[in-house]
Amino acid sequence: MRGRYLGCVLPVALAVLCLAPVSWGQGADKTARVLFNAKVFTGVPDHPYADAVAIRGDRIVAVGSLAEVSAIDPNATRVDLQGKFLLPGFIDSHAHPIEGGLTLISADVDNQMPSMDALVTFAGDAKKSGKGMRGDVLFISGMPLAYWSKTGELNARFSSGVYAEVPVFLGGMDGHTGWANRALLRRAGVTKDFLSRLSPSERAYYGVDATGEANGFAVDVGRDKIEAVIPPPTTERYLEGGRAAVHYLHSLGITGWLDAMAEPPVLATYRSLAQRGELTAHVVALPVVNPRNDPAKELEAVQKIRQEYANLPNLSLPGIKVFADGVMEYPSQTAAMTKPYRNTGKSGDLLFDPARFAELATMADKQGLIVHVHALGDRAVKETLNGIEAARKANGNSGLPHTLTHVQVADPEDFARFRQLGAIAALQLLWASAETDTIELLKPYLDPELYRWQYPARSILDAGGIISGASDWSVSSPNVFWAIYQAETRKGPEGVLDAAQSMPREAMLYAYTRNSARALNQQDKIGSLAPGMQADLVLVDRDLLTVAPEELKDAKVLWTMVGGVTVYRAQP
Repeated sequence: MRGRYLGCVLPVALAVLCLAPVSWGQGADKTARVLFNAKVFTGVPDHPYADAVAIRGDRIVAVGSLAEVSAIDPNATRVDLQGKFLLPGFIDSHAHPIEGGLTLISADVDNQMPSMDALVTFAGDAKKSGKGMRGDVLFISGMPLAYWSKTGELNARFSSGVYAEVPVFLGGMDGHTGWANRALLRRAGVTKDFLSRLSPSERAYYGVDATGEANGFAVDVGRDKIEAVIPPPTTERYLEGGRAAVHYLHSLGITGWLDAMAEPPVLATYRSLAQRGELTAHVVALPVVNPRNDPAKELEAVQKIRQEYANLPNLSLPGIKVFADGVMEYPSQTAAMTKPYRNTGKSGDLLFDPARFAELATMADKQGLIVHVHALGDRAVKETLNGIEAARKANGNSGLPHTLTHVQVADPEDFARFRQLGAIAALQLLWASAETDTIELLKPYLDPELYRWQYPARSILDAGGIISGASDWSVSSPNVFWAIYQAETRKGPEGVLDAAQSMPREAMLYAYTRNSARALNQQDKIGSLAPGMQADLVLVDRDLLTVAPEELKDAKVLWTMVGGVTVYRAQP
């Protein structure tokens, strides 16, 4: 039912938006435009639908019926949208766009690799063309996780012959896992002797064969050690990737995003784009902090970074990113669970001491910083919510949109806590698919009572929680239409992944507009169509609220507008 879902039950209201007076900045274009003959979704709960929108300069001046909107300026230019669907610009509340842009211009398989023979052919082409080379290392990203159970065959193909002395790295599509051939392992110092000196918990980050040798697989800390010896992209390459990312995201109707790992090269790229006038999107970038360190020192370093990147157009650094755990799929199993993995008896890794994290969250909240936490396992979710609760109790409700992202599995008793604590769930529901990653790589290894709560979007929504839309691109596609389709159907090649968690269509439109703006702490500026809001709009070729799911999946963006300026237009 339209008008119902926005983190809680909402009244259906069809009244037009108030035509409030709007003041304009110096130099703004005073010519008004009336966009009419459209099905308009406003993203405003009390007035979710309209027929026309008026904009002047970079702002919206009126939303309502054509007659009411036209009255704002009888001389306005009229733009007939020919019955298409108009809505606020989409916002991705957890992504890695600069890294995603690099995959667009590099050797990335996008989680699609049908066979080992096909991988050998792809690798050979990437090496020959140079597209996959980082210095002398052949670097291929986006690998399906199922390949990590084939380390013997990977070594047979990529640790001998023409690759005997050529370092090769295959990066997993999850951004946490990877595989290195023997030449690269030697360079990284991942030897049998090195592994023998690790504690069992440290050795768990590396794949080891029956003889004690590294088989090439690595996750989290292990991947970090290997990547440390791989030449990073050049500054010019980062800039090229940044440009590719901005254009690509605009082509999907995305006008803003939260970059969840603002490392120095990423921030430098955003600064370069901003200074060149090429950052035509609202970007929130969050530096990563180590929750095991002294919170005061970590936040002091973040504040220095914020000062360094202050006053750049369209870029802000309003918070911090924290990792609570790793990933859940076999063989990684580093996501923190309350019940052990059935094959190992281990429960994954909680990457912070709960008391220390609560101290960090409380201190960050007091400084006005958003706390954005990677939490996949149910224990990671629970302890993150505990830390946010400690901050709320210590400081009162600051109103800051502290956020948990991923939330692959959660304890039902924690669903209502999202509403109670004002915590946002930034969910990548493109992943809610019945396929190998959610079945074969999980079901045999998780306690059945945990497995049944995989990607519990509807449960969090029905408990009153706010869900924002996210992709984690380049981990998965940033295509919003695909994500909404998946959130609604939860279909996959192996059936349906718990139909009870299906999300209503309208709830997902709110997730990618108003709610994601809230996750960026910019809800007063973007994410909805109302007088005074920035004129960020997307025109789509079909009614996103009424078309069948299969038609929704194929929706196309006709144009994307940021601040009244068209930044993307589809080719006829």
